[in-house]
Parts: sequence; structure tokens; C-alpha cells
Amino acid sequence: MSRVVIEGGAVVAMDDSGTEHAEGHIVVEGDRVLSVGPGRAPEQDVPVRHVDASGCVVTPGLVNTHHHLYQWATRGYAVDSDLFGWLTALYPVWAGIDEEITHAAASSGLAWMALSGCTTAADHHYVFPRGGGDVFGAVVSGAERVGVRLHAVRGSMDRGRSQGGLPPDSVVEDLDAALAGTEEAIDRFHDPAPESRVRVAVGPCSPFSVSSELMRQAAELARRRGVRLHTHLAETVDEEEQCRAEFGRTPAEYAEDLGWLGDDVWLAHTIHLSDKAIARFGETGTGAAHCPSSNGRVGAGVAPVRPLLDARVPVGLGVDGVASNEAGGLGHEMRQALLTARAKYGPEALSVRDALWMATRGGARCLGRDRELGSLEAGKLADIAVWRIDGLGHAGIEDPVAALVLGPLPKLERLLCGGEAVVHDGHLTRTFESDLTHELRRASARIKEVAR
Repeated sequence: MSRVVIEGGAVVAMDDSGTEHAEGHIVVEGDRVLSVGPGRAPEQDVPVRHVDASGCVVTPGLVNTHHHLYQWATRGYAVDSDLFGWLTALYPVWAGIDEEITHAAASSGLAWMALSGCTTAADHHYVFPRGGGDVFGAVVSGAERVGVRLHAVRGSMDRGRSQGGLPPDSVVEDLDAALAGTEEAIDRFHDPAPESRVRVAVGPCSPFSVSSELMRQAAELARRRGVRLHTHLAETVDEEEQCRAEFGRTPAEYAEDLGWLGDDVWLAHTIHLSDKAIARFGETGTGAAHCPSSNGRVGAGVAPVRPLLDARVPVGLGVDGVASNEAGGLGHEMRQALLTARAKYGPEALSVRDALWMATRGGARCLGRDRELGSLEAGKLADIAVWRIDGLGHAGIEDPVAALVLGPLPKLERLLCGGEAVVHDGHLTRTFESDLTHELRRASARIKEVAR
């Protein structure tokens, strides 16, 4: 197996001991980390490729816990709307996606995330227009094209407008079709192996677009097949009011009634939670995908990140769909998470290392992959980001983690996924940014024409 030695830069391992080296090294063999330590690497007894990390900080690859990649084709819509107004405007547009548009959007979105340090992304795809082709497979092929890991959440909706939901009837499925499509996605794509590049999770969209029966049966399906569960929850005050009016429960209580709390579940947004709900998340090991930029874009609120962390809830970061976060990079969410938490809870609410933890270890815990991802330790997968912090944007910041989180997002010297370089000197290695740009422009123009 090929061996790579990364040395000369600061190393932030994000392990349980908080290991950091002002100058350290990492040895990679094949797709695994062989060793991590201070100073230069010992002489190796086999040929190696060296990566000079001088002037860099080396961290685990970042983990995105919530996204909607198809939305890369619909940026810039409903820019001043709240969530329900934004969804009302965009659902008819999304009814026009197809396999080609979805592949262009997914490839572009994953590429942009890779350029922001992300090696693993969870994508929640729940729009399946009639005649749209294999849109779920198009997301998977996008990840293969870019070279990153994908947790493909097979979403579903069975409450269209005719049944009191928000989405048009043309993009929803009936219960049996939704469950069958979900099981088919698991059969086609789910790989449970430790080094897996693609895993599938079960993900009915949200309480206001999914029936109680679909939520309940989806949870049963996931546990029968040994895969994880994901949905949106407690994102807005409107959702809470509707949930109380319709079910007599808060969204968190409703989710628990349906079997949707547990250490195999992670939930997106989780903004409007009571102290009791936060405690139940911690007691059950239920994860939270924190999406600070998207939450701010639609005015949904600020998630209680500090109380969640204090309750030992696994908290990861999410970009969310770029129709509600046009920036689209996961690295930027570390700074945004820190700033929004401090704005609500004070200057000690979140440290720079808390922000990096959520982007790495916290995300890996949400996805059930803490044994494989999220830290630089011997035996773990070699998903590694080498960030250049020796330029004007970071000059004078002594703490490399502060430079990474608080400063402008650095250029990537390298991004390794399973030991393979997917970004080199700030450029993608498997595909060309110019090709992706052309395809995305064409996809955005096509869906805009369909929407008319």
C-alpha cells in the first residue's frame, strides 16, 4: 500500500485527549492513519510521498451532517422570506428537477464543500418528481465524481397540498411508494463497511409534509435494515404551533411518540427545544445537525447549541441546502456557529475548539462513524485537511485553531479522503471547476424555464 507522510505543520488531532502539536506529523498508509506524533516523522522503511505542511494546520476532514444538494440549482430565490414562505415559493420550482439537473447540482455542491474542507457529507433528498428519472442515483454519482464520502438520506413526503401539506402533489409519494423507494435505495447503495464511501439513511422530510404513519413505518424500516434515521425537527415557531394544534404535542414530543429519538437518529435544526427536550436528546443519544447560516437566512432562530452540548448531545454542523445558504461551504459554518452561539449565550458559549469539534467529531458521532472518522488517530480513516494559514489573512494569529475558525477560510493545501487527494493546492483533482460551473449554469437555467 502507498504511504504518505504529512509533516512540518501544526497538527490538531481532535482525539479524546485533545492532542495538538505545534509542529507534528501524520503517516498514512493506504486509506488509514498509521501514526500521529510531534516533530518530523521517523524514517520510513518503505518508499513514501511527502506533503510539506509548513505554514499549515492539519485537522480531520470536516463532516457535513445536513444538506440538500439538488438545491444548488436554485440559489437566490425568495431571499427575504421566512421558512414557510420560502418553501411555498420553491416547491413548485423543485417539481422541475430531473436526473441531469440533480447530478449537476450534487456534483457542484460536493465539489464546493470539498474546497471548504469537507470529506463526508449527509444529503437529505426528498423530492422525487414524476418523470424525473433516477434523481437519488444522480446524487450518489456526484459523490463518486468528486471523491468524497456520502451519507445519502432517502427522503420522502406523502402529504401534498391536497392533504394539508406544503409541497405540490406532483412531488409527493403515497406511503407504500415512499417505503418501497427507501428500501430500494438501501438495497442499491448502502455499504455498511467501516471504509464505506456511500451509506444510506431513512429520512421522511418533516412533520408538516409527512404523515404520522410514514414517520412510524420509516423508523421501523430503518431499524429492521440497520440504518440511521434523519429528519427536520423544531426548525420554526410555526412548526411548533402547527404540531401542537394538530397533534397536541411539541415537535420533540411528537417525534418521541413515533420512535424518532435514539442513538441511531440525528435531527436537523433543533432550534425550538424546551429544556426537557434537550435533556431527552442527551438521555437517548439523539444527534442534532446545527445549520447556523441557513437558520439565519430564513430567520428561524438560533439553536441552543451550548445547552445541547452540556447535555452531551452529539452536535454536528450542516450547510443545509444552498437555496437557504448560498455560501454553501461547510468550513464557513464553524465561524458562523461560534458567532451565533455567542450572540445568544455570551462570549464563553462556544470556543474555537468547540466549533472545530462540531465540524469533525460531533459530525462523525451524528452519522454513527465516530470509530472511523472525525479525528486523527492510528487506525482511523485518512480523511485529512491541510489548511494553509501563512498568508495575509492569518498573519499574526498565534493559535492555529483560532486562525482556522475565526479568520477567513484558508486555502486547502491538501484534502485527503481515504488517503486519496481530492483537493491539491486549492484545486479539485477528480474533476474541473470550470466544467462544474458550466453544468450548474445550464441546470439552473433549465429549472428556471420549467418553473415559468
